[in-house]
Amino acid sequence: MALRDELLKSIWHAFTALDVDKSGKVSKSQLKVLSHNLCTVMKIPHDPVALEEHFKDDDEGPVSNQGYMPYLNKFILDKVTDNFDRQDFNKMCWTLCFRKNLDQNQLLISNNDAFKIWSIFNFLSEDRYPLNMVTEEIEYFLRKLTEAMGGSWVEERFEDYKLQLNSKQKSLNAWELIVLVGSGHFSKGMDRQTLSMGINEVYQELIMDVLKQGYMMKKGHKRKNWTERWFMLKPNSISYYVSEDLAEKKGDILLDGNCSVEALQDKDGKKCLFLIKSLQKSFEISASDKKKKLEWIQAVQTCVSLLRQGRPAPHREARQKRRELRLKQQAEQEELELRMSELQTANEAKQLELENMRKALEEAATNAAEEERRRLETQTELQDRYRIDLEREQTVRQQMEEQVAQKSTELEQYLQRVQELEDMYHQLEDALEDERRARQDEEAVRRLQARLLEEEATKRIELEEFHLRQQRAISETEAEKKELEKAHLTKESALQAAMKQLEQLEQERQGALEQYQTVMKKLEDATNNTKTWKHKVAEHEGMLRLIQPGSKGQQLITNWGPAAFSDAELSLRQKKWQETKNQTTQAQ
Repeated sequence: MALRDELLKSIWHAFTALDVDKSGKVSKSQLKVLSHNLCTVMKIPHDPVALEEHFKDDDEGPVSNQGYMPYLNKFILDKVTDNFDRQDFNKMCWTLCFRKNLDQNQLLISNNDAFKIWSIFNFLSEDRYPLNMVTEEIEYFLRKLTEAMGGSWVEERFEDYKLQLNSKQKSLNAWELIVLVGSGHFSKGMDRQTLSMGINEVYQELIMDVLKQGYMMKKGHKRKNWTERWFMLKPNSISYYVSEDLAEKKGDILLDGNCSVEALQDKDGKKCLFLIKSLQKSFEISASDKKKKLEWIQAVQTCVSLLRQGRPAPHREARQKRRELRLKQQAEQEELELRMSELQTANEAKQLELENMRKALEEAATNAAEEERRRLETQTELQDRYRIDLEREQTVRQQMEEQVAQKSTELEQYLQRVQELEDMYHQLEDALEDERRARQDEEAVRRLQARLLEEEATKRIELEEFHLRQQRAISETEAEKKELEKAHLTKESALQAAMKQLEQLEQERQGALEQYQTVMKKLEDATNNTKTWKHKVAEHEGMLRLIQPGSKGQQLITNWGPAAFSDAELSLRQKKWQETKNQTTQAQ
């Protein structure tokens, strides 16, 4: 899962670079190229139709990052093994994204150094998208860079920068980090070469997992001679090269939990010796001084101890601890904010409750005083009203006794009137029922009339459409008639021209016939005078025949005689005659 998370960060940069209009979507053609490149650098068999099959229900439009992730996980990342060059993979993703996001003219570092800072950013950034590096990781990187350059860390300068950073966003993206380092803000007084060497050293440690490196002497296994080599310590191996440019690798010392390292006494004129034992071989190495000897022994022992415990490299473990600490602090901060919010809400609710209680008590006291005043006023008013009502009641009782007799008579009249009203009500109901039925009949007649009107309107529309079609047909017939007349005139002209050509051909045929008869006469004379000539003619022509005068029909004109047509002229005349005949036939 850690490998996939690291790969996804570089792929996210490449995908974002292809999103030119920043809509969160990339076209399928670009995704095909990206997928093919990823499979190539990660040594995965590439299926060219997998992307089309995955999005076969979609159109040819762009594909969002969320839509591309299932394909990326299923067809690429699930097949990844750690057998490819991670640096080639990162450089491919870097090539896709750095031109769009980085202006190198304003930087003091090379493109290769910018790539290394970009790789370090991916290693130290949070596992959230869009990718950002928090303040603690920025400080960690800048401290290591300053130490690698041999400088001293200025805490006050970073505190000032942190205040500026916190006032904005409290984090940096990859390109802002590259500009921060490339602008020389934290490397003042250092030349470009020192800065580049510092970046390379941090890159070697954090990305290439190089825990220690340097020149030492190594004793050969066969010739027992001592040779200077450039050693590079990684968590599970020690590689040694001819020089520090890493151009020619001479071998590896594989480390595991069974390896050991121990100091040796000086011998053979060599000092600061130590021995690295593995299952296959033992290696005698000579450091330049005692300090480097102790550093190398301690570094190798640390790697062996980590391998025995199954723990990652120190910088990776430190990164994980920092992230866990940040997550823990963030959770505690969120919990504290939640508790403070709950306490503040409870306090505000309590204050509101007390305020409401105070207002309610004040209002109750005011209402009680007002109620007492109203009660006294009402009591006095009721006493006066009761006295007046008693006097009035006596008068009313006398009047009521007088009215009772009158009301009895009115009641009898009223009951009689009610009976009459009930009879009238029943009659009114019958009349309303008759009116309702009449209205229903009227409504049915109206619907019938409406339907008849609709049918009449439909028929009228159909008649108008038929009339329009008839008028259109008449117009088209007149146009066709004019065209036929024009065509007839054209055909008449063509017929007259054909007739003239026919008469001309007849005249030509008559002239040819006369020439033919002349030739026949000459031929008969020649035949009678020279039989030998006739025999030779028969041999050359293949036969001897007598030519009789032709009939009135069409005669084949041969190439006999001095005035005869050649074969090409005869064929041309036949072709013209046939074309004239066809034109005459078409005109008729």
